[in-house]
Amino acid sequence: MKRWKQGARAKVLDLLHYSPPRCHPEAEVIEKVDQGDYVREKIHFNTTPAIRVPAYLLVPKGARRPMPAIIGLHDHGGFYLWGKEKLVETENDPPVLKNWRNTYYGGNSIASVLAGLGYVVLVIDMFYWGERRMLLDDDPADWRERPATLSAERIAAFNQRASQNEQLVGRTIFSAGFTWAGLMFWDDIRSVDYLLTHPEVDPDRIGCVGLSVGGLRACHLAAFDQRIKAAVVVGWMTSFPAQLRSHVRNTIGHTKLVPGLYRYLDYPDVASLAMPGSLLVINGKKDGLFEPKGVESAFAKLTSCYKKAGIPERLQTRLYDAPHEFNSQMQQEAWAWLKRWV
Repeated sequence: MKRWKQGARAKVLDLLHYSPPRCHPEAEVIEKVDQGDYVREKIHFNTTPAIRVPAYLLVPKGARRPMPAIIGLHDHGGFYLWGKEKLVETENDPPVLKNWRNTYYGGNSIASVLAGLGYVVLVIDMFYWGERRMLLDDDPADWRERPATLSAERIAAFNQRASQNEQLVGRTIFSAGFTWAGLMFWDDIRSVDYLLTHPEVDPDRIGCVGLSVGGLRACHLAAFDQRIKAAVVVGWMTSFPAQLRSHVRNTIGHTKLVPGLYRYLDYPDVASLAMPGSLLVINGKKDGLFEPKGVESAFAKLTSCYKKAGIPERLQTRLYDAPHEFNSQMQQEAWAWLKRWV
């Protein structure tokens, strides 16, 4: 198994056509806010010598050091104006962000919940989202400043513009010789590097969690980086044949495309690279983004992989009678899983 994992991981990384040099994070704290049980830091740090990402770091107060840590990975959702704030509540949240959490996260700011449970939590803006969104030279002040009073109509207009231009950005990235997925996955790997610069963080107790594209990111982060001891993948597990047949439109876009992957590996094959790390995979029976037979096939293959490796207890696959969401019931199972394995 070890030899197969090494070869398979190397193949997927090669298909990303992106291998940034390591660099020191050179982190800078922009803001500190006392949130009662934890301190919320707004930070910038380098993921490559040329890329500097904005993030929130939530650090519990009064917890025993060193602490376990979780990397929170936000979704796509066609909602680009904010990224990390989908998971982290702030004082200036507009109503549309609260509505987003109500719809997709059971009304919870999951990073804040995890910080309250004693985890250091890191959430970055994915490329093209939040502070890394695409702004044009003549964009108005409200799109640049994102005031809390920004109307739902103006937010929808920005998201529509960003959605229409995602294809252009994707084609530009491919033409430049790398992949959007590579940039996205390596930013997440470098986030682990950053966490390990903190003496408060226990390097042997790091996990990750995400919904939708955040789930895809969690799956790949656990697959690529053995420092991740446990991952929660929500709303993103399937098998290529079923997905390509009827669901390619909204699930295999430029942000997620790894060219040629299916010549070598299916999605559950990639997920199995997380072994011996622990994996909780949750999908919804009413999730219209995924073909049910593809989800069942992926679950069956993952189960077989973990059983063959002799660690069946480190995998849990679950189907909820729910749509594309990470609801409160799912979260309770996820937090119990992370407590057990992180």
